[in-house]
Amino acid sequence: MITEAVGTSQKERLADILRAARAGAVLDQCGPLDAERMRAGVEGLDRVLAREEQLYGVTRGFGPLVLYSASESGAEQGAGLIAHLATAQGRPLSPEASRLVLWIRLTGMRQGYSAIAPEFWNTLADLWNKGFTPVIPRDGTVSASGDLQPLAHAALALAGEGEAWLRDESGEWRIHPSAEALAAIGAPPLVWQARQALSFVNGTSVSLAVTMLNHREVLRICRAVATLTARAVTLLGSSPEAYHRGVGYARGQLGQIHAASWIRGGLPEDQRRDPARPLQEPYSLRCAPQVIGAVLDQLSAQEEILVREATGCTDNPLYFEGEFLHGGNFHAMPVGFASDQIGLCLQQVAFLAERQLALLCAPQTNGDLPPMLTPQPGRGSGLAGVQLSATSFTSRIRQLVFPSGLTSLPTNGWNQDHVPMALNGANSVGEAIDLAWLVVGSLGLGVTQYAALAGAAPAGDGVWAELARLSPPLAADRPLAPEVRAARDVLREHADRLLEEEESGDAGFGA
Repeated sequence: MITEAVGTSQKERLADILRAARAGAVLDQCGPLDAERMRAGVEGLDRVLAREEQLYGVTRGFGPLVLYSASESGAEQGAGLIAHLATAQGRPLSPEASRLVLWIRLTGMRQGYSAIAPEFWNTLADLWNKGFTPVIPRDGTVSASGDLQPLAHAALALAGEGEAWLRDESGEWRIHPSAEALAAIGAPPLVWQARQALSFVNGTSVSLAVTMLNHREVLRICRAVATLTARAVTLLGSSPEAYHRGVGYARGQLGQIHAASWIRGGLPEDQRRDPARPLQEPYSLRCAPQVIGAVLDQLSAQEEILVREATGCTDNPLYFEGEFLHGGNFHAMPVGFASDQIGLCLQQVAFLAERQLALLCAPQTNGDLPPMLTPQPGRGSGLAGVQLSATSFTSRIRQLVFPSGLTSLPTNGWNQDHVPMALNGANSVGEAIDLAWLVVGSLGLGVTQYAALAGAAPAGDGVWAELARLSPPLAADRPLAPEVRAARDVLREHADRLLEEEESGDAGFGA
């Protein structure tokens, strides 16, 4: 019966969740059914306390200290939990990620498994609705009993300690003492009772939030590289046959079919193979649907896992049908595996883009245009530096996406003897994504300079014309790092716009 309930639950999309957690979004207060489920857990907790039964974190200590009795004061126990876990370090998560973290926590706590009163939940939701956004340091959790340390810093901020984000008059996020941020919205600091504090910090919400945002960025990168592939094919006069719908139809892989449709959408309707081009292009062009498509299939599979995690409950212990169950839903292995796979996918797309840039820079494959796309070979070096850096970025990406699941270490007095390190992995994938966008920006310069040399500079106001304005023809060598970043930004916005348009028209790929 439980399996049926999970299997028939309404499907949500990752993109919809990200939109629901954006700044300015609003969470509804608990309705009657929510309140009924939540109060049942609170009443169950009251019965446990009245019968002097053992309950982790409430009547007993935390972690390996479960062998010892908890404080008789729930507030002291809750404050101690948050205080001893507030050891996270490093730069903070973005405000976007922090808001998503709280949205996920609140979604899980609302379901009635956490023994949290609806009134307390409504207080948390009201703070979120008013824009309260804690500063959450990103390093220092093993993601096993949830992302304890980062979530403890969020709880600390809600209690008026630590730091929070505030937007200034220009809309920029600034860090302030959390007491100031609470005062700015007229809210008193929270007082955490033991059960409330435990339900808040026991969860995969931080590694999950970062992984969901990474998932979205890799999808954007796929869209951008598909667009750039179409531009390269057009400029080179390559055969469009590799992107014919029949190729994907014969194989039956949905991602490949979708990626090919993206590339076809960027080709002129009258695209034909230039007789000077080979019948079959190198794999970085010809197999782009297969590479990007394989990534899309993986992203689709990981999306289902991540959405289930975001809409489920990762608390411990759980209240279920009249009893408390001591389990391990806070173990972030589902998130860790998804993050690792997203990282492996990312490096393949970045590698594809780097190889396409190399193809455009070499006379053997670019149609006998000058090497490195310089109009003055020898006197000038064109995109030589850009290509070298793109190669370095790609290599670094491969280092960063080493699977976090292979880095587990036992800790916490052997209580946490198997840990996923999911947030460590997700943070590394996030760094790799920043580098992958620079590879995309480098390829953007490649197609732009190729068009200039080939006399195919675009007119109008489209993305290619915008790139041509940002990176004019190389009459002489100049520092190109700013132009790579500018191209990155243009292509990211363009890919985001294309995805938003496509998703508004249908259920989106993989839904």
